[in-house]
Amino acid sequence: MADGNNDIEQQIRDALDVPCLKPGAMEGLKPFVAAPEHQEKLGFPGELVPDWKEKALAKMKDLAEKNRAFQVYLDACVKCGACTDKCHYFLGTGDPKNMPVARQDLLRSVYRRYFTFAGKYFPWLVGARDLTEEVLEEWYSYYHQCSECRRCSVFCPYGIDTAEITMAAREILDHIGVGQKYSNEIIGKVKSVGNNLGLNPKALRATLEDLEEDIEDDTGISVRIPLDEKGADILLVTPSADFFAEPHIDGLIGYAKVFHETGASWTLSSYASEAANFGLFIGSYENMREIALRIRKAAEDLGVKRIIFGECGHAWRVAYSFLNTLAGPFDFLDQNYPIPQHILEYTWDAIQKGQLKLDKSRNDHLTLTYHDSCNVARASRMGDMPGGQFEIPRNVIKAVCNNFYEMDRDTIRESTLCCGGGGGLLTDDLMDLRIKGASPRMKALQQVTEDHGVTHMAAICAICKTQFSKVMPKYGYDMDSIVSVHQLVSNAIILTGQETEEDEQNEEEAA
Repeated sequence: MADGNNDIEQQIRDALDVPCLKPGAMEGLKPFVAAPEHQEKLGFPGELVPDWKEKALAKMKDLAEKNRAFQVYLDACVKCGACTDKCHYFLGTGDPKNMPVARQDLLRSVYRRYFTFAGKYFPWLVGARDLTEEVLEEWYSYYHQCSECRRCSVFCPYGIDTAEITMAAREILDHIGVGQKYSNEIIGKVKSVGNNLGLNPKALRATLEDLEEDIEDDTGISVRIPLDEKGADILLVTPSADFFAEPHIDGLIGYAKVFHETGASWTLSSYASEAANFGLFIGSYENMREIALRIRKAAEDLGVKRIIFGECGHAWRVAYSFLNTLAGPFDFLDQNYPIPQHILEYTWDAIQKGQLKLDKSRNDHLTLTYHDSCNVARASRMGDMPGGQFEIPRNVIKAVCNNFYEMDRDTIRESTLCCGGGGGLLTDDLMDLRIKGASPRMKALQQVTEDHGVTHMAAICAICKTQFSKVMPKYGYDMDSIVSVHQLVSNAIILTGQETEEDEQNEEEAA
């Protein structure tokens, strides 16, 4: 870790401590509001509707009737306080409305006012309040200061999933015409082009061809990254960040090398060139389903037997938890394989079978730790055993690296700290929140750096990688201190026919 100033170092040291309360510290922070075209493309009103109050309450009632869990979460909280210090945004900002229980109550108090007996007739006794424009402003601000990471839910004795309340609040806001620009614009791009970036098929193909040339220049081996190849066995669906940015690109190269060495028949799809599903972030199952159906159509059109997802946290959550119900059944795929499958499951299986030749020393310039991404850790699984989502990534890292150390146990696995940029908050208009929200993870990283000399942190989520590459320099780390797990695989793998430095040295000695 590079030397930082004393203020930054003090901020890191104190990040996991319960902060002094700073009421209203973040009340003015909010993301840009979606333009009418962004709203309308998703089936929402373009701007705040005149009868917004009636429509908001009608939507709240509809959600409570359709989603039994949502109603239970609204009714069950006893304000015990178990969640208060579990949110990274509260720890980073000190704003009491970023305590999960307080953030929930911004919506729960309105629900109580209109949908419970006590709230209707004795609102002052139960903390019920009317839905006003001021309350609407609070919702828009503070429900976009939650990354839906679900860490608070792990510690809730009643199992309340506060992410569901955030998702509901955002869906209500969308339905009255007050959506968030970042998430809604991205969903619109996926609907029209197939990926978050708006890359058309021609641009995507050119990008992949450039990467193929880079791999051959680096290794001397021709490794293909196929696109839209009918009859391939595997459809790889990966976050579009893998096509254009570091360290994501290096992860994509890692996937390609693994498939090359196993002799897999695989392809990407230009129609479904995005694993991410931001419909989850805005709580819209209709938009989640529409995006998921693109993947189904691509799989059917290409005639594949398997679907494998790349390194993206919430994409894997949607795939693992919702894909079959949103777009299934996937009875046309080969039932002998997991449906869907994670790229780490595939790579770990290949390592166990001895299909990959690996040189761990190629990563000796790195001393690593691993960041469990929230949606993988708390909303999915890998492999055929409980906890596989924790063990398989670590198994792969240890198979390709010699120097690996864990961060503090209270900050990893099911208790992992959020990167601070998830849940649709990865936008520059929320940079202040993102930096403060990242401080608990930076504390844990700084500690393992001090104890073991850790220089780099690996992750398997596109949002985490993007977030950390932006915020780590704020805490004294280099921008490239965050790496993809398959970037490490790519470094260590020796392709069949590839000439190594040892081979070159032997040739020179023989000459």
